[in-house]
Amino acid sequence: MQPKLFTFNFTLYIILIITGAFMAVLDTTIVDIVVPRLKGPLSTDMYGVQWVITAYMTAAAAGLLVVEWLIKRYGNKWVYIVGVGLFSLASFLCGVSNSLGFIISARVVQGFAEALIMVTSHMMIFSLFPADKKGVAMGIFALGVAFAPAIGPTLGGYLTEWFSWRAVFFVNVPIGIIIVIFGSLLLPDIGKKENYSLNIISFAFLSISTVALLIMLSKGQQFGWFNSSFIVYLAFVSWIAFLFFLISEYFSKNKLFDYSLFKNPFYTLGILIYFVLLGFSMYQYFYLIPVFYEHIKGLSSIQAGLGVLGFGIWIGIVSIVAGNVSDKTGPIPVLTVAVIIYLITSFYLFPPINYYMSFSEAVIRTMPFGISMGMFFAPVTVLIMNAAKNKGEQAIVVMDYVRFVGGSFGTAIATNSMFYYQAKEYEGL
Repeated sequence: MQPKLFTFNFTLYIILIITGAFMAVLDTTIVDIVVPRLKGPLSTDMYGVQWVITAYMTAAAAGLLVVEWLIKRYGNKWVYIVGVGLFSLASFLCGVSNSLGFIISARVVQGFAEALIMVTSHMMIFSLFPADKKGVAMGIFALGVAFAPAIGPTLGGYLTEWFSWRAVFFVNVPIGIIIVIFGSLLLPDIGKKENYSLNIISFAFLSISTVALLIMLSKGQQFGWFNSSFIVYLAFVSWIAFLFFLISEYFSKNKLFDYSLFKNPFYTLGILIYFVLLGFSMYQYFYLIPVFYEHIKGLSSIQAGLGVLGFGIWIGIVSIVAGNVSDKTGPIPVLTVAVIIYLITSFYLFPPINYYMSFSEAVIRTMPFGISMGMFFAPVTVLIMNAAKNKGEQAIVVMDYVRFVGGSFGTAIATNSMFYYQAKEYEGL
């Protein structure tokens, strides 16, 4: 039975769910701003502290593959509560870390917990709303998923400037405790439990392939890509493990994924949009724009964060509007407009941005990017979830998985391009 919309209890459910998702996704970018400051306290170099980010992403991507099984056995509510509890505990451990190995271990737990939080919160929000309000549901959820990465650098900048790098992790702890207590008491147990068996062999092979791939993409620039035997070994392991995963899936009766979903063109289109635009492309911009403000323009962490907020705030505002419009017109018209705005931004507004451009003009030029990203999230999620029908958990797992992998590819290419053009310009000088 669905609760009545926007009553006190309903609003409380939404706040408890969205806050957890917001907190989890925020950590994908809020930590980026403090990474350079970890070298001294952890007695390591820049390449060492990059493992703080890499460990989180690989654990989250691998964790996504087991979430559907956990949900089927224990229900969305309790997997979500456990995820928030683990995330908060891991955040505290990150904050008290004094060695690189300790903080990397804590980030692995934190990344796995993020996978639990994201899939369950996504599913609970979608289930709370009736069929004609799914767009609004995903627009609200976008406040946690799409808006959080954009304000991460801003919040991270303030916390590190006024307190210390440890505050970036400690801020999660009281929020997590509140969600665990009130969520345990108040959240409805949405979704039915069933005897669902996990294909351990397929899961193991795909996890190994994913972890090797993400480490390769994260460390490729450092080791010189395929000039390094380490990167070659990782590529080999990733490819072989993926090949064995395909063999396992082909011969197994209990497959890890339901591939018949891809016969629906809307499902396939939605997953491609998630990979290319909400993963590969968006994370490149999230990575490069703060670098532009902080390392090229020479602005402070707080100013760089405000520059990112200039387009990030539009993601949150437009997401809800786009979700409401997609409920009335269908998702395709909204996605079409989003693609047009995105292409104009990418080909005409971004290329002229350079060192000599004023801060305010750079912010204005990036705003349409935030608008287009906000227009993508709600309608494409509704498109996928409607196509998946009663396979909602699996659809969310695939969406988040391709977003992670696409984001890793995008960040790797952005890093490689940045170093290439930096070297080119230096030689020119």
